[in-house]
Amino acid sequence: MRAEFPDFRLGTVLATSFTATLTERQGEPVERIPVPQRLVDWLAVAGLAVDSCTPAQLDLARELRESVHAAATAAATGAPLPASAVQVLNDRSTAGRAAAVLTPGGERHWHLASASVEDALSVIAADAIGILSGERDGKLALCASPTCRAAFFDTSQSRTRKWCDMNTCGNRQKKARFHAKQRNGPASAE
Repeated sequence: MRAEFPDFRLGTVLATSFTATLTERQGEPVERIPVPQRLVDWLAVAGLAVDSCTPAQLDLARELRESVHAAATAAATGAPLPASAVQVLNDRSTAGRAAAVLTPGGERHWHLASASVEDALSVIAADAIGILSGERDGKLALCASPTCRAAFFDTSQSRTRKWCDMNTCGNRQKKARFHAKQRNGPASAE
């Protein structure tokens, strides 16, 4: 990864990890895939290696990312799924040629027929569809950080997770509470 770009924020769920390529959505947004090569890098880290990416394919990826986020946000808040987001998810899902393959170790990997961005995006869209349709065990939620508000898939036992990532948003909020408590602590006795 190139040092001049912000680090990727990777989770264990492909579709919601992909939405984390744009963070701090309610603050000062941080774009983590600003150029086509950066999308190639992210896809490789996610196990969906592609040969190359054009600016038009980057635009398709960003459109998918925002559609996944819009649909996940709607699902997390109990709102109807936006028709435009559903259409993009369906279009991207059917546009690629990817197949699930089983490794000798019993793990699922993806075989991209042409190693194209469209193949990789079809896998991400299919993952989002699986989550949004309720096929996977978990709950969509929104990060409690007022500047982040990232959609994430909560698979914790209690389904009460508050932060998209404890090491970033959760830690930031805990530090803020600690410093506020220190500033507003008990008055010193005279």
